[in-house]
Amino acid sequence: MIKQLSSLVTLALAAPLALAQVSTWVPDKMHSEVNFSILHLGLSNVRGHFGNIGGAIVLNESDITKSTVNVTIDLTTVDTGVAPRDADLKSPNFFDVAQFPTATFVSSSVAKNGKGLTVSGSLTLHGVTKPVVLQVEGPTGPVPGMDKKPHSGFSATTTISRTAFGIATTFPAAVVGDEVKLTIDLDVAKQ
Repeated sequence: MIKQLSSLVTLALAAPLALAQVSTWVPDKMHSEVNFSILHLGLSNVRGHFGNIGGAIVLNESDITKSTVNVTIDLTTVDTGVAPRDADLKSPNFFDVAQFPTATFVSSSVAKNGKGLTVSGSLTLHGVTKPVVLQVEGPTGPVPGMDKKPHSGFSATTTISRTAFGIATTFPAAVVGDEVKLTIDLDVAKQ
C-alpha cells in the first residue's frame, strides 16, 4: 500500500512538469547576430553588427508567454566594415570593451502580440541597466539543422538611446545620433 501511494505521489508531482513541455534553445553563433543603425552628422545611417551571441531561450511550448530569454552579446565583435571606426567603437570613447566586453538582455515578460511577441526585459550595456521592449517575429520553424538538432528563428527590433546607457555622451546628437535601432536575428538550436 505504501509503495502504491508513493508511486501515485510521484506521478502527481511529475504530471505538471510533463505538461509544461519546457525546452532550452541556444543561439547558433554562426547564424545569429545583432545589427545596429545610427544616424551620423544628421546625413546618413552608419550600420554595423555584433556576432558571438550567447545565452539561452527557455521555451514553454504549451504557453509561450511563460518563456524566458537571457542573451549575451559580445561587444568586442563590433563590425562596421571600417577598421579604424571599429577600433574607436571598442575604445573608451564608445563601448569601452576592455571594461564592458558584453551586453546582456534578460526578459521579465513575454506577451503575444498579433502574429508575434512583445518581450520586455532589462538590457545591461556599458555598465548601465535599462528596461527595453522587443517586438519579436517568430518563432519560425522548427527545421532540422546540420547539427541534427531542431532549429527555430526569431527576429526582434527595438530602439535605444545611446546616452541613456552612458555611451559617447561627449558627442552631440548632431554628430552621432542618440537613437540606435537594433535588429536581433537569432537562429536557436534545441538542446
